[in-house]
Amino acid sequence: MCGITGIVSLSGRPIDQLERKLKLMNEIISHRGPDDEGVWCAEDQIAGFGHRRLSIIDLTRSGAQPMHGPNGTIITSNGEVYNYLELRQQLSDRWSFRGTSDTETILAAFERYGTDCITHLRGMFSFAIWDEKNRKLFAARDRFGIKPFYYAQINDVLYFASEPKAILPFLPEIETEPAALAQYLTFQYSIDDLTLFKGIRQLMPGHHLTFESGKISIAQYWDMNYEIDRDNSPDYFHEQLRHRLDESVSLHLRSDVPVGAYLSGGIDSSLVSLLAARGGHQDRDFFHGKFTEFPGYDESEYAEVSAQSAGGQLHQIEITASDFQENIEKVIYHLDYPVAGPGSFPQYMVSGLASRHVKVVLGGQGGDEIFGGYARYLIAYLEQCIKAAMDGTYKNGNFVVTLESIIPNLGALQEYKPLLRHFWREGLFGDLHERYFRLIDRSNDISDEVDWTSMNKSQVYEQFRERFNENDELGKQAYFDKMTHFDFKHLLPALLHVEDRMSMAHGVESRVPLLDHRIVEFAATVPADIKFDGGRMKHLLKAAYCDMLPARVMSRRDKMGFPVPLKEWFEGDLKSFVFDIFSSQAAKNRSFMHSDKILAGLSGEARFSRKTWGLLSLELWHQLFHDKAHQWRAKLP
Repeated sequence: MCGITGIVSLSGRPIDQLERKLKLMNEIISHRGPDDEGVWCAEDQIAGFGHRRLSIIDLTRSGAQPMHGPNGTIITSNGEVYNYLELRQQLSDRWSFRGTSDTETILAAFERYGTDCITHLRGMFSFAIWDEKNRKLFAARDRFGIKPFYYAQINDVLYFASEPKAILPFLPEIETEPAALAQYLTFQYSIDDLTLFKGIRQLMPGHHLTFESGKISIAQYWDMNYEIDRDNSPDYFHEQLRHRLDESVSLHLRSDVPVGAYLSGGIDSSLVSLLAARGGHQDRDFFHGKFTEFPGYDESEYAEVSAQSAGGQLHQIEITASDFQENIEKVIYHLDYPVAGPGSFPQYMVSGLASRHVKVVLGGQGGDEIFGGYARYLIAYLEQCIKAAMDGTYKNGNFVVTLESIIPNLGALQEYKPLLRHFWREGLFGDLHERYFRLIDRSNDISDEVDWTSMNKSQVYEQFRERFNENDELGKQAYFDKMTHFDFKHLLPALLHVEDRMSMAHGVESRVPLLDHRIVEFAATVPADIKFDGGRMKHLLKAAYCDMLPARVMSRRDKMGFPVPLKEWFEGDLKSFVFDIFSSQAAKNRSFMHSDKILAGLSGEARFSRKTWGLLSLELWHQLFHDKAHQWRAKLP
């Protein structure tokens, strides 16, 4: 886990002050790699790489980067390749390894397979390789977007980095990208390669970038396909899942430094922790953040049950309103731009706790999107089951549960009655994509607070519709797979953005064993009526590990992610804090926002609403980056 930077001339002309620029980029993201740094510049000054190192595997200088290969290749890499030991055996006949780092296996694989090397890697990664002989740049990002890669073409120079802030000093102006802003205000994340910084793009998950002969090209190398296996029994799928997940956790434990685990008290993090402990892992330190000021937010009792089952020590931090006030600007700064929900704040706090004990932490990210853990899936199916029951069409391929089978599981929606009221307020039984859009669209909640005249909401909907239906083979794909596929491709990268930034803010490597491509590809073959049997969320995962997961964790119906008592804080201890932010002259002058209407609606916000959170994050982002644009420009050498 590290931070990478790079500058490449697209014209072939030398880059002025190349080394100083790389050192500046390294300095900006120094938090990602507190253990070491390095810079490499080509002799003709047309390309250069930077690197900040967090030493995890091969702690010696032989693992330092940028790393040179014997054939004129140079790499700067971020992440971990978990099957590096197996790759070393496969590649050692043509490559004399100088160290034991996983990074060197990428260079060796590139020498053997060329750009196809990425298909041989299991792990999380973003890297760039400069081929000195052929004057060629090859960069790639892992299949799921666990590790970030941002780039910008400014005049005839390509800049790339692990975080957008490292590129900001080189932009002519720091401006907001209108299309990305419209997507953020709708979903609280982006659904394409745009970022909120105009001119800075992200390399999408499962894609690679090549620069050769004066031309940049981007191509996709991996996607998830749904070739449903209808020939096997549930027991077969349970056995196959256990085999793949057990192996993945074992690989994710490879490290030359201590490894701990986040433990929220939910299914995913509990299972990962238990599997790590069962595998003989000695570093059984678990980390949990809790809110005890108000009822309904404290999940620590479930985390304690799981930690006890795993035979480990649970380290806890009690998170308060004063913590929020003290740290929220740091959270937004490290996020680079606001994404996803308020879970980034407690994630920042818990990562800080973990950093005092370990350098690597396992997490359960990905389980909701792979196995169906969001209550909105159940809400969507409830409506479709009612329609199918009336029409007699519940076996046409789009419905995997009947109305009779789903009723016993509706208790999981007890806390979601406000969402149900909103969902059904404007009609029933529309097209599947239109109904799901209503479940994830957050823009109606801020119709008065935001000036939409400069943003194209209809374009956002069309972009969503296209992506929601992109994997729909002749309309036969199950509704469950369509919903989870969209979230996997678009929501999950936003959550992984949070996972990466909040851990790296404290120099901690966060690993996500559920996101192994062999698990994900297998899960895509499981019939939806097995994964979502009777409307049971995460049924496949629970059924496969029912003998291991604690009964209290398995049976709970009140898991809601990482709930934060924002409503109570914004109406109480933090009321003046929020009021001061939105009543500032800077906030009043934002062209897209009506700060007076935001302030007027503070006291009427529903519990778990993200309205104020989303707008507060956006305003703080403007203050940190736009209002201080001159400070970013002043960093230039």
